[in-house]
Amino acid sequence: MWKAKAYKVLPKIVATFPEHRWLFVTLTLKNTPITELKETLRAMNKGFQRLSQLKSFPAVGWLRSTEVTKGRDGNAHPHFHCLLLVPRSYFGRNYIKQSEWVEMWRKSMRLDYDPILDVRSVKEGSKPMELVPELLKYCVKESDLVADREWFLELTRQMHKMRAIATGGVLKDYLKELEEEPADLIGDSESGEVDEAFLYFGWKRREKRYRMVNH
Repeated sequence: MWKAKAYKVLPKIVATFPEHRWLFVTLTLKNTPITELKETLRAMNKGFQRLSQLKSFPAVGWLRSTEVTKGRDGNAHPHFHCLLLVPRSYFGRNYIKQSEWVEMWRKSMRLDYDPILDVRSVKEGSKPMELVPELLKYCVKESDLVADREWFLELTRQMHKMRAIATGGVLKDYLKELEEEPADLIGDSESGEVDEAFLYFGWKRREKRYRMVNH
């Protein structure tokens, strides 16, 4: 749903801001215990807000998605994928080096270490639509969902009602529909409790599909 809307809207943005360029930025932190994921994501949301309010922040508009992967240590690895719309002058006198981006994110997150951060410019003449599959992919890898049942259940509890997509700046009006999450397909319990009996899926080889298994 998000991809379909983004593919539809991004050409309009490109037409409205023909002189602007795009950056694809990935913001990460150290792995966090899966039981602390919700608080970590809340801290990252606040950190990104502080980042976007820095005088040196170059984007006039942005689209941000959240992804959580499972680290080799079993902890959660949350990170943001961001598509930033920047003035053409960014690639001249206002250019920000990788090390400066790291310092900006570190300052915004109030960290005591240098976080890993990736910044890529979208080649001039390229279409930002080409980044949609990476930007708006699933919040969690399918392999992480089925590899460890308990991890998946805790992830579900931690991600309950957490927004996966955010927009800002001049792109907000164009992309505001992306922030309107669909109804929770798992459940809308006020307590956030998850009925585990309805969350375990087993692979049926003959049918070549997953089916719910009650326990």
